Amino acid sequence: MQPDDSLRQRYQLARELAAAAGRRTLDLFQNPRMQVELKADLSPVTAADRDAEQFLRERIAAAYPDDGIIGEEFGVREGTSPFRWILDPIDGTRSFVCGVPLYGTLIGLQRAGTSVAGVIELPALGESVHACRGAGAWHCLPGKAPRRAQVSKCSTLTEAVFVTSEIQTFHQRQAESVFDALERNCRVARTWGDCYGYALVATGRADIMIDAVMSVWDAAAILPVLEEAGGCFTDWSGRATVDSGEGVACNRDLLPQLLRVLGQA
Repeated sequence: MQPDDSLRQRYQLARELAAAAGRRTLDLFQNPRMQVELKADLSPVTAADRDAEQFLRERIAAAYPDDGIIGEEFGVREGTSPFRWILDPIDGTRSFVCGVPLYGTLIGLQRAGTSVAGVIELPALGESVHACRGAGAWHCLPGKAPRRAQVSKCSTLTEAVFVTSEIQTFHQRQAESVFDALERNCRVARTWGDCYGYALVATGRADIMIDAVMSVWDAAAILPVLEEAGGCFTDWSGRATVDSGEGVACNRDLLPQLLRVLGQA
């Protein structure tokens, strides 16, 4: 089913705003003047995080004043329409502050609580992956026409490329055995993580991405992108949700095998 006008217009705006907000983050990327603060949970935050989210909030509110907004840095703005925008201005702030280009700007869009569109913008790479329900998932590279994003056809763990964000988070939830099993049994295991890892899975360059700990603003853009790319995004029990605090992305052949491994946790 093709998206209706209300969704299509918001999806177009999400793509435009993610690109614009991503460009703003480049002003401080690899900039020696950048200052890093620690939040209460000891995760880093910079002026670029706050500036990008404030920009997104202002533009969304101007275009759709009745829509709700939730963002990592500035919390919840309640809305009266069925739509809610979920923002992560810099997903992968640790990569950002280290000058590593594997970070992104994420915009997820929900309607009546269902994830209906998502944008993964990778500004330092000039790359994006975006999707809308019924319109497919698309991979954009500089100087090239958008092409369909499609998950891999890998069917066994022994052939799979497995990526994750932080090994430490598996230890935090006493799931070391899960990481060890995947590292031992998959063909390749790397920490090409945060939203970049999900972009790799959505475009068939990696087969599995798993996070032991996630927030809703990390996940909201990911679910529609993976599903429209022919794959799945679930929690560790196989439910397709962005609210569980964890995430699994892969193609549909690999999911049952992964759930058996994740059952060790």
